[in-house]
Amino acid sequence: MASLATPAHGADAADAAAALRAAGLKVTDSRAAVYDTLRTHAHASAEDVFLAIVERMPRASRQSVYNALGDFADAGLVRRIESAGRPMLFELRVSDNHHHLVCTSCGAVVDVDCAIGAAPCLEPSDSHGFILTTAEVTYWGVCPACARAATPPLTEGTS
Repeated sequence: MASLATPAHGADAADAAAALRAAGLKVTDSRAAVYDTLRTHAHASAEDVFLAIVERMPRASRQSVYNALGDFADAGLVRRIESAGRPMLFELRVSDNHHHLVCTSCGAVVDVDCAIGAAPCLEPSDSHGFILTTAEVTYWGVCPACARAATPPLTEGTS
């Protein structure tokens, strides 16, 4: 798991409480810890969040993290990213309709703004009568670091 930064106390704790209250959720230490972890690590899996929290809160449970993430998603506080064949990820960036780049080698996920105009960004050839509100697009490829690692460096005498 990538190292997750520990959020500072004070203003950050107040921000977490304010965000939870604004979403209509009760503020608990566990929920605040989940929110703060997502602030410092976008695109985190439930397991990533749990492992970051348990370092600070040894009595935290996986179930409380899953419950908080589910509550956050239901309240519109987080977005679930469900890439095929990958663990579900969560992010706090919910105020826009953006998309994701996913590295097929290392699994890195990067936000990318909409390809075309306002939401839903793409228009299907036939909407079948649906009123479209959002389009989810996932671009799959190899990130620059993995591409560099896969390409052997040129040595003298080779072309």
